[in-house]
Amino acid sequence: MSEMTVREIMTADPVTVTPEMSVTEAARLMVDRGFGALPVLEGDRLIGIVTEGDLIMQDVKLEFPTYLHLLDGYILYPPATARFESELKKAVAATVRDVMTADPITVEADSSVEDAATLLVERDVSRLPVLDAGRLVGIVSKRDVVRSLVSGEE
Repeated sequence: MSEMTVREIMTADPVTVTPEMSVTEAARLMVDRGFGALPVLEGDRLIGIVTEGDLIMQDVKLEFPTYLHLLDGYILYPPATARFESELKKAVAATVRDVMTADPITVEADSSVEDAATLLVERDVSRLPVLDAGRLVGIVSKRDVVRSLVSGEE
């Protein structure tokens, strides 16, 4: 039996985003389509990958305002409120370029599934963009690799 290649198990023609797309739009696309990551293309060149983790980290960077407890009422400490509002505006206005992982680890379409599995584990990533002659042709995930192992036993 010949060794299975990444091309055989990848998701072909993945949904992609541009670096100028807003973080909000990218998050909506992930939720609507059920994807955990989206390759980032500038023209037809892969320049990054944006993951759920990147979007969550963007959210966590917000520091919530300081509250002062005074006479059973809560008063927002004004300087903290102003800073929070400006951080919130920045976070909402953030683009994919601001939060993506640039120059992601990739795998060639004709690589073996074993090579892809090794990369996924060694680099501690959940998915890899798949290239063929420098062009994005798919995305392969840990789930795809596990599925191929199970189907290979039948």
